[in-house]
Amino acid sequence: MDITRFIVSQRDKALLVGDHGSYRKQLSRRLLVVRKKLNCSSKGRKYTPKSPITAEDVASNHEYVHLLLLTAERAWALAMYMKSTHATESNTQGTTGSTKRHIVSKLQRASSYAAHLVNLLQDTEKSGASIESVLEARAYQQSLQGAIKFEKKAWEQCLQSYSETRLLYIALARSVGTKQDDVFKDLLAGTIDQSMRYAAYQLKLPRTISIEMIVARYVQRADNRYVAEALKSNPDLLLEPGVAAKKDVQGESADTPKTITWRSRTVKLEDATTAQALASVSAAESKLASFLEANQDVDRRAKAAAFDNVLIPSQDAVDAVKTAIDELTAEGVTQGDPRMQSLQITRTAVNYNLVEWRVGRNRVLCGKQDGATFESQSVKQPKKPRADGKPRAAQVESSGRKLTRLKEIVVLYDSTLQSLDSVKGFPGVAADQTFVNEIEAKKAYFSSLRCLAIARSHTLHGNRRNALALLARAEELSSRAMSSSPPTESATEGIPKLEINPAQARSLNDLLERSVLQYRALVELEDLKTETSKNNASRSAPMIERLDEYPPEGVNLTNLVTYPPKLQLIPVKPIFLDTAWNYIDYPGRPKKGTATDMDGKAEETSSRVEPKKEAKKGWFG
Repeated sequence: MDITRFIVSQRDKALLVGDHGSYRKQLSRRLLVVRKKLNCSSKGRKYTPKSPITAEDVASNHEYVHLLLLTAERAWALAMYMKSTHATESNTQGTTGSTKRHIVSKLQRASSYAAHLVNLLQDTEKSGASIESVLEARAYQQSLQGAIKFEKKAWEQCLQSYSETRLLYIALARSVGTKQDDVFKDLLAGTIDQSMRYAAYQLKLPRTISIEMIVARYVQRADNRYVAEALKSNPDLLLEPGVAAKKDVQGESADTPKTITWRSRTVKLEDATTAQALASVSAAESKLASFLEANQDVDRRAKAAAFDNVLIPSQDAVDAVKTAIDELTAEGVTQGDPRMQSLQITRTAVNYNLVEWRVGRNRVLCGKQDGATFESQSVKQPKKPRADGKPRAAQVESSGRKLTRLKEIVVLYDSTLQSLDSVKGFPGVAADQTFVNEIEAKKAYFSSLRCLAIARSHTLHGNRRNALALLARAEELSSRAMSSSPPTESATEGIPKLEINPAQARSLNDLLERSVLQYRALVELEDLKTETSKNNASRSAPMIERLDEYPPEGVNLTNLVTYPPKLQLIPVKPIFLDTAWNYIDYPGRPKKGTATDMDGKAEETSSRVEPKKEAKKGWFG
């Protein structure tokens, strides 16, 4: 029947674009449609008694289940809308009086509809419901009961209801598998866990007690058939009274750590959520180590995908520490408080651990020796045979594909350098100069690899001079990385993280030294070849075409002219000069206004024009 998925999908659709008020209106419209479909609408008479829903109705049509769920959700949405509306009031006591009673009344109405659904489904012979559907309906009904006790500030009863809800949802998540895993996780993390934490805070329970221990302590197992059914299929949910099994939603065991060490300082983990998150990280790390050990010949992309199973819980640990710090800050705890200092150290440790796994994933994607060796990949041959029946010749990887691979590797190096830069902003890192020097050395190591990759791309373009400059820069960075802070000898070769193997660093430095010498010789040969070609080009022209040059080595008498003469283009006549004859002074042409005598000398004529004298006028003009 997918009761949980139906409820979560209805809430997500409405609350994505509106509030609980719009959600209630949407439920009212949906209820009208369902009632018309089931032919049980009141037809304008509001207080007409409706026929009760029976188990046979549920077996005949599952829309009756949706009818009860929508009715319960509408009452819950109205209660949440009233609560959110009055939350902004400046009343230190919160919602009180008639509003509080109205909210509790609506939650009780929603719980009554959910309880009626549980009573219908538990008769599995008549309703045809599965055990999972019964447990889902019970978990939903207990979540509404927990909300009622939460509003009434009955904290112990609130923990009892929410503990049963959480136990049932975890059992359902394990039985269903990954199909509804995300649905149950979001439901637990969104409302149930936060409400349980607040209720535990009101009961003055220690913060070191995990949610699982609270569930084991407060869940009601006596005369509770639903809890017994959940424990029947998952007996390890509760190991013993008062002790919770240290397992996550998928049923994977994890040892909860009590302390965490950063550099030379060890602090206690006082926040239970952070400890559970770190336990999940440790379990994921052990799984990754076993996977890499068993699949050494697997593709690098498959290895990098396995790192995601560690990065996700590592990010959850970072978020858990940040949430704990925000909670202490909201309570008014100062930065000098020992609890805050311990959380800041924990924050630095978990953030650095997350950076290590990100860098390790990038190193796996770069290839062998962090991308220092760049080999051509085999091109996939088409399966269709040739028409003549001959085997296809092996194809070489094109330069375009090599450049694409080098671009991807450079992007990975940029991401690694950006992650290393972010480490300097962690709390307490700037004051540790030794650690900062180590980070700078690692940054120089990856920068040298980046320069090496870019130099290879210039080589593919045929620009060896730029490649030589980049290789020289890479050699300088590699030498600086080894001299300033050499890598520790304890660097493991199993799972690549941020530690650098000293043998690998020396291998990179030797490779760069050989590459610099090689490309220096290649550039020198290119210069000699260019100079020789220029000299040969100048010498190949005949002497008659180089009369304006002085031959320092003497005149080559065997190359005076080109014989037999070759067909060449020469100007026929100056067309421009012909058209501009009247506007250009040519040698031997007399200027305008001059004359030429018999001896060929030009005599200047008087170009003066006497001014015309004005005639005298008489009386008659």
